[in-house]
Amino acid sequence: MLDYAQARRLMVDCQLRTFDVNDVTVLDAFDAVPRERFVPQGQEDFAYTDRSVPLGGGEARVVPAPMLLARMVQALSVRPGTRALDVGAGYGYGAALLARLGARVTALESVPALAGAARERLDGLAEVVEGPLAAGAPSQAPFDAILVEGRVETRPQALLDQLADGGRLVCVLGADRAAKATLYVRAGEAVGARPLFDASLPALPAFAAETGFSF
Repeated sequence: MLDYAQARRLMVDCQLRTFDVNDVTVLDAFDAVPRERFVPQGQEDFAYTDRSVPLGGGEARVVPAPMLLARMVQALSVRPGTRALDVGAGYGYGAALLARLGARVTALESVPALAGAARERLDGLAEVVEGPLAAGAPSQAPFDAILVEGRVETRPQALLDQLADGGRLVCVLGADRAAKATLYVRAGEAVGARPLFDASLPALPAFAAETGFSF
């Protein structure tokens, strides 16, 4: 049987530290949260490989690869007390990481089976809300940090509207082969965007581009 604690340490040392993840609190969170609990039964031994793990549930949903997710989480600059929203939470791994960093987390999931799995696995670490991803969670807003666990093809305006002043949103934005992890930061009424690095995740249908849209 795989030693999951050792697999977590190897993930941190051989994947995250070598991919510009240098925030000690983020590294500690990835070392502490058992990723194998947040993948489908039978996939536990693949939890720590350098790839995304499919979740099923009727959509092309995944637990993002450790290196990608760690850099996205790092870009959010989460600290204790941060109000965080995890969009497309899946089984809840991203939400568990944000909670480990001290955030007060709302985990938003549109697929009922995935929302149920997240509730079971998070066990009170985050509030799991079932609803359309593109709408966000306006009743819990504003948020200091929003993590989108999937690729968006258009600017996620409703989510950006739910950012607090100084709040950050990170997502994978763009067409599949041209997508980049992108950081949005709100300053007053303005929201700036900055591409971080090339990245790939399955598209979230809720954020699909309209027909005829091109980059």
